[in-house]
Amino acid sequence: MTTRRAAPRARSAGSRTPAAARAAAARRRAATRRRNARRARAKLLLRRLAVSAGVVAVVTGLFVLIPLGLARDPAPICIDRPSTFPEAGIEGWRGEQLENAATIIRTASTLGFGRDGQILGVMTAMGESSLRAIDYGDWETSGWTNPDGTRTTSIGLFQQQDWWGSVEQRMDPATSAALFFERLGRLPSWQTMPPSHAIHRVQINTDRDYYARYEDDATAVVDALSAPCE
Repeated sequence: MTTRRAAPRARSAGSRTPAAARAAAARRRAATRRRNARRARAKLLLRRLAVSAGVVAVVTGLFVLIPLGLARDPAPICIDRPSTFPEAGIEGWRGEQLENAATIIRTASTLGFGRDGQILGVMTAMGESSLRAIDYGDWETSGWTNPDGTRTTSIGLFQQQDWWGSVEQRMDPATSAALFFERLGRLPSWQTMPPSHAIHRVQINTDRDYYARYEDDATAVVDALSAPCE
């Protein structure tokens, strides 16, 4: 009797040899490492982009905020340091004009005049000479004469005539300011008068309301120059 061999059992499609299983596991681990590496690179890239965006935002903020800060907080003005006076001026008054205004304010303060008196002094010089110590006056510019027909001799910040003092006194901003405030101080109740009317009584001009147009500018200049020095 012929003995038949049993047919070999068919291997299922899912079964693997140990070597194949190890190879498959190695491939899975490699794939996992590649995915993890890609994720790590993506996270690193995102962090770098976030840092770069933050740097850009900070730099942009500085470019925006620094000029705004400077605009809101200008360098302090010190009456004793003309270099701190704004180049753009104060209400259109600048340079030599502000230096002369500072002299008027300091002179008034030395003589005991407060803010109101200081404003009157600056108003007067604005109206008389545009805050410049000029060596000519109404006669030279307009041919004006005194009531008795003689030519006017007004010069300096306050356009003071001969009877106010010497040429040197009238041309010196501090001395001419002192001459003005000495006469203002002798005017009874000048503090209760409209500012232009008080000035008119000292200067004896033809229009007692003439100086009123300078009151706002003079106030702005006095207040700006009177701020505490830092």
